[in-house]
Amino acid sequence: MKTTLDRSTFLKRSGGVLLVGFSTGTQALAQTGPAPRASVNATLLGAPSSTVDAWLAVDRTGLVTLYSGKVELGTGTETALLQLVADELGVPFKQVRMISGITGLTPDQGVTSGSQTIQTGSIPMRRAAATARKKLIDLAAQRFQVASADLVTRDGYVMPRDGDRARAVGYGDLIGGRKFDLTVDPQAPLMTSSAFRAVGQPVKRVDLPEKAYGTFKYAQNVRIPGMWHARVIRPSAIGATFVSLDRSSIAGIKNVRVVQKGNFVAVAAPKEWDAIRAARALKVAWSGGGLPAQSDLYDIVRKTPADVKVTQQAGNADAVLANAPKKLSASYYWPFQTHGSIGPSCGVAQVNADGTIVVWNGTQGVYQMRDAVAELVNVPKESIKLNYVEASGCYGHNGADDSGTDAVLVAQAIGKPVRVQWSRADEHGWDPKGPAMVMDLQGAVAPDATVTAWKFDGYTPTHSTRPAGEAGNLLDGQLDDAPPAKNGTVGGDRNAANNYSFANKYVSVHWQRTAVLRSSAMRGLGAPQNSFANESFMDELCHAANGDPVAFRLAHLTDARAKDVVTAAAKLANWQPGRAKRTLAKGVIRGRGVAFAQYTTADAYVAMVVDVDVTPATGAIAVRDVYVAHDCGLIVNPDGLRNQIEGAVIQGASRALKEQVTFDRSRVTSLDWRTYPIIRFSEIPEVRITLIDRPDARPLGAGEPATTIVAPAIGNAVFAATGARLREVPFTPARVKSALS
Repeated sequence: MKTTLDRSTFLKRSGGVLLVGFSTGTQALAQTGPAPRASVNATLLGAPSSTVDAWLAVDRTGLVTLYSGKVELGTGTETALLQLVADELGVPFKQVRMISGITGLTPDQGVTSGSQTIQTGSIPMRRAAATARKKLIDLAAQRFQVASADLVTRDGYVMPRDGDRARAVGYGDLIGGRKFDLTVDPQAPLMTSSAFRAVGQPVKRVDLPEKAYGTFKYAQNVRIPGMWHARVIRPSAIGATFVSLDRSSIAGIKNVRVVQKGNFVAVAAPKEWDAIRAARALKVAWSGGGLPAQSDLYDIVRKTPADVKVTQQAGNADAVLANAPKKLSASYYWPFQTHGSIGPSCGVAQVNADGTIVVWNGTQGVYQMRDAVAELVNVPKESIKLNYVEASGCYGHNGADDSGTDAVLVAQAIGKPVRVQWSRADEHGWDPKGPAMVMDLQGAVAPDATVTAWKFDGYTPTHSTRPAGEAGNLLDGQLDDAPPAKNGTVGGDRNAANNYSFANKYVSVHWQRTAVLRSSAMRGLGAPQNSFANESFMDELCHAANGDPVAFRLAHLTDARAKDVVTAAAKLANWQPGRAKRTLAKGVIRGRGVAFAQYTTADAYVAMVVDVDVTPATGAIAVRDVYVAHDCGLIVNPDGLRNQIEGAVIQGASRALKEQVTFDRSRVTSLDWRTYPIIRFSEIPEVRITLIDRPDARPLGAGEPATTIVAPAIGNAVFAATGARLREVPFTPARVKSALS
């Protein structure tokens, strides 16, 4: 079992040379919160990421410490990275530990997002390990006075090729406690699949024992000596400005400090309950602000000023559509959705006497958040240390960054360490939302069931307003009139293009410059929305041509791997053409639907068959069975991969059936689990999975692909059962009954 080290134990156990990865010439930024959950045995001192020492170290016992800029979000990537590095370095899995997400200590690998940790984030670690392995062999060759080619690595030792362990030397003896002083060789040969020992095995996740036994230390568990607790009072309406506050309204609560800076208002107290009471009682006056009517949302989405970008084009879709004897058009709608993290966000900050700042929270990009905070509070970024501490699940940009910034502002104002714990209403009301989108499609189909034209127009804002080094992306920056961030266009075009071979195809994305609600990355970004439209419309064309949904898709695919997952999902589900519907007892109709996508049209392949039960009298949908075929290239950990797919299906079903942010003319109103329901344990379907392992292919991310096609598969199943086409998420009973009528 992995253990969490407190600071004193951390220092006692650190063999070799003490690691001090963040230095500003003072002791102010020393680690005073939870220490990294790994042994630390080397000096990094800001080594550039081009060096082996930036990525790993070996102590005198042979224990390997991996430094990762990618962090564990509860998805099992820590275990997978350790598997990859263990094999690449030639050590047993249990001999590798990982430290991640600490500015100045771990490499800057950007944000942990987009299913990129294994796909791209693991490559520099593997190259560093491969470079280190060669160095260890060379050191042993010098010691034994033999050629390097005569030696191999195994189980943390370098030994002769004949396996003579009597002449083996351990890594700790060769390099333990010292730097490699090597530049990473970008051409260092990586291990082939035949040499893997940990990779491909269902290694048990290193983070789960503590979580299962309730001893894991989340960001919400961070405590600092002398720490105060704070709560933020948000504006009465989105966009409202601060007018005044009445301190006498909290006169009966002792030891409360009020912090007000621009439109940022907070209260802090030594006791958390006092901070909560004060936040509820403090009278604050606001003016202005407001939102449009929710009933106008999709009309606004279409009419918001936008920049049009064509993402896929072939032939002349408009000309074919103009003269096609059989053509269809349809529009699909996706609402704002919130991450709904079960544990609301929490951040802790300490501002030292010399102005340096230390932050602990669940940010997915420590360097990007550090730079944004530096801009917000006007201090050099080198004076800020960000410590990633795993928080509640997010799958995107939830309130984690903002809670950390809240803590910084209050700590600066009162001169004490501060913990800001968001409430459920804070999280639902003020976290960045997955954007609302509209997708308009047109298509034509020939008598031979061939799609002759396809046209897609998607309307979306950017799907990423992560801190990215800009204060304007922080909620507190927006309240304090920070300069608007330059976010560009991210994510809204994911899977707008498709992998089907159509002779005439036109796909465009209308990138909106603004959004009704603050929007950012949510699992899959635009891929679930666009795939919902694409795969639903593909189904509409199929039925217009009297085709079979599986055969129809296969007929329009040329990529062998794409065909393989569709075929595998159909086989797993025992798909029978013409038998997608059957009537059960008590007026329930069972239907099955299929959907396919290659995530981002370039990454992992996934196909899905879903069985649903529909009760026409009530409009209720019950997702019963889900069959998934998944191809993400090399499978690092099949058990972890299955966990990801199962989670993607469950969350995807929740988003498809239940989730929708509601708002009035002032603010978000879906502030709890009653007004923003999510799927319950009793509603979770049976998920069956077939994994297509391609050990000699590059590994592709698996955190997001499966979630992209859950909604269309469910919608297509409902159509198969009832003949009613659902084109707006979520598929509530009221919408089902409306479609049936």
